[in-house]
Amino acid sequence: MSSPTTDTREESGNAYEVVLSRRRRAVLGVVSGIGLALAVVAGFLGPAPTLWGLLPIVLYAVLCLLGMDIVVATVVALVSGLLVAQLSPLETGNLLGEGLGDSITMIGLIIVLGAATGEVLKVTGVAQTIVSWVMRMVGESSRTAVLVGMMLACLVLVAALGTLAGALAIAAPILLPIAARLGFTRSATAAALFIGGCAGLAVAPFAGSNVAVMTAAEVGYLTYLGYGAAPLAVLSIVWGVVVVRWMQRRTEGTGDDYDPASIGAETTEVPARAGRATAVFTVALLVSVVYATVTEAGTSFPLLALPVLGVLTGLAGGLEPGRILSAMYRGGASLISILILFWLLAALFAIIDLLAPFDVVLAAVGDDLAQGSAFAFTLVVAALGWVGVPGATAAQVVLLDEVFGPLQSTLGVSAGAWVVTMLFASKADTYGPFPNGNMVGAMGLARSTNLRNMLITGWAVLVPACAMYALILWFTT
Repeated sequence: MSSPTTDTREESGNAYEVVLSRRRRAVLGVVSGIGLALAVVAGFLGPAPTLWGLLPIVLYAVLCLLGMDIVVATVVALVSGLLVAQLSPLETGNLLGEGLGDSITMIGLIIVLGAATGEVLKVTGVAQTIVSWVMRMVGESSRTAVLVGMMLACLVLVAALGTLAGALAIAAPILLPIAARLGFTRSATAAALFIGGCAGLAVAPFAGSNVAVMTAAEVGYLTYLGYGAAPLAVLSIVWGVVVVRWMQRRTEGTGDDYDPASIGAETTEVPARAGRATAVFTVALLVSVVYATVTEAGTSFPLLALPVLGVLTGLAGGLEPGRILSAMYRGGASLISILILFWLLAALFAIIDLLAPFDVVLAAVGDDLAQGSAFAFTLVVAALGWVGVPGATAAQVVLLDEVFGPLQSTLGVSAGAWVVTMLFASKADTYGPFPNGNMVGAMGLARSTNLRNMLITGWAVLVPACAMYALILWFTT
C-alpha cells in the first residue's frame, strides 16, 4: 500500500489517501465490481450462518493488498456485507448508529484524542523539552552514551505522543546537531531515530494500536507491557546500540557525513514555561497510567485521560483555554479520517457477526482445531498480520482479532500469547522486509538517502525480534 505524503494528508483530510495510477484504479474498480456482484448473488443463496460472510473480509484484504485507500476499501467491503445480508435501509441505519458506540469506534476516537494532546505538547514546548532533558541526563561521556541518549529520547517522546512521525519530527532538529558534532553518519543517525522511535511506539500507553491489542487480548497495560511491548523495547535499545555502531563503521568515510553548517545550532528555542508544563505532563501521565493499572480501568479510560492531559499541560504552559482548545482541535482534525475508518470497521464487523461465517467453519473443523497446535496457530496469525493484512496498525489488530479471535478461544491460546501475536502482527512490517513510510520518514528527518542501509537496520532488529517472540509464544501457548 502506497504511503501518502504529509502535504496530501493535510490538504485532503484523509490520513490514508494514496496516489494510484490510472491502470491501478481500473483494476481496483473491476475487483470491486466483481466483489459487489458476488455479494448480490450471495444474498439470495441462503440465510445466516453462511460462508459467504467471509466475502467482505476477503474483498477487503484483496483491495488493500492492491493499494486501495483503506477507508474506501472499508466502504466497499461494508457495502458487500450489506448486500449479502440483504438489510433494509432502516436496519442499515440502525447498524451504523450502533457502531458509533462500539469499542472499535472508541479506538479510533482515542487515536484522534492522542493527536489532539500531541499538538498541545508541541505548542507548549513539552516535546522539545523531553528530548533535551533525556540528552542532559545521559550526558556525553562517550559516543555510545550519546547514541543511547538519542534512542531513549526518541523512545520517551514517541511513547508520550503516541505517534512515530510526529515525535521524530520534533526530536530530529535537536538531535541532528549533536549527531553531526560527534561525527555520526546520516545512515547511523537515521537508524538511531528509527529504532528508538519504534521502541517508543511499542510501549506508548495510549497509542491506538496498543489500545487495540489490549482490547483484543482483554488485558491491562502491565500485562501488555510484560508479554509484548517491554521485551521489544529492551531488545531494540540494547541490540540497537550494536546495530547503529555497526552502521556507523559501515558508512564512516563514505561521504555519508553531515555538513555541520547545514544542520544549524544545537540550541532550540522553547516557550518560557515549557519546563513547568513538561513536569506537569510527566506527573499527570504517570498518575494516569498507575491509576488505570491499579483500578484495572478499561480501554475507555484514555477517552478521559488524554483530554485531561492536554488541558493540564496547556494550562501549565501558560496557554489560555481558547488556545488549548484550538491546538487540540487542530491536532485531532488532522486524523478525523481515522475515526471514520473505525466507525466503518465497527459496522463491517457487525455485519460479519450477523452473517456468522465462523460458526460454519467451527462446526466443520472444530474437533480438529481443538486438537491442533496453539503455537502453530499463533505463528500463522502473526505471519498473516506481518505480510498479508495491510493497513493502519490499529485497524490491522481489529481485523485479525475479529477473524481469528473465535479460533483463539477454541484453541485455548492464553491472553499473554495473544498479546504477543497481535503486537507482532501489527508492528513487524515496520521493520521489514519491505520499505515503509516509517523508514522513509526517519530517513528524511535524518537527511539520509540510503534506503538500503535503512532496510538493513530494520532487518537487523526484526530477525532477533522474531526469535524472541517465537520463544515467548512457545512458553505461553
